[in-house]
Amino acid sequence: MTVILLRHGRSTANTSGVLAGRAEGVALDDAGRAQAADLVGRLADVDLVAAVRSPLLRCEQTLAPLAAAHGLTPEVDDRLVEVDYGAWTGRAIKDLLQEPLWKVVQQQPSAAVFPDGEGLADVQARAVAAIREADRRFTEEHGPGAVWVACSHGDVIKAVVADALGTHLDQFQRLFVAPASVSVVTYGPARPLVQCVNSSGSVTLPKRPAKEATVGGEA
Repeated sequence: MTVILLRHGRSTANTSGVLAGRAEGVALDDAGRAQAADLVGRLADVDLVAAVRSPLLRCEQTLAPLAAAHGLTPEVDDRLVEVDYGAWTGRAIKDLLQEPLWKVVQQQPSAAVFPDGEGLADVQARAVAAIREADRRFTEEHGPGAVWVACSHGDVIKAVVADALGTHLDQFQRLFVAPASVSVVTYGPARPLVQCVNSSGSVTLPKRPAKEATVGGEA
């Protein structure tokens, strides 16, 4: 099946330069709400069969218009939640640039563990497991060729895409995933196929093959 990895729209934390992490009450700003509304048109040609999201408010708000347009009730998967930045949560990014750990996060993220938080290697493990497990389940429910959407956070999506590319986590900072962008991965029996990363435009995917007619009609 194919998953559309959707990053939440622009939030109040994005514009204030604060590392929001899992802090409660971080909502979309005006631009983010407009981005969420625009997703309906951007994905109008995609037949979505399911939607999954992080439990945080900004993902709920981003996915709501799209899910409603497709008649879907999003599932919540805690494994798609933002990184637990621990003691870094709520701090200004300009101040974090001076922390020794910042260089580790940028240059060797697989070794980065946030104070009183989690490690980026653990983030990748939980997020990849969530995406692959959901993909297998939706394949069983809807058959191969269906498309579903997962709304999560920048570093989480980058970690999933790095895995799909067969790239070590230490290279995931070479990826950029903007607010309200989509990255598309198809999971096949042999290997994943990354169709696009960080797209801010419309998404067009091959149509699912029509069900073959049964000679003599349906049984």
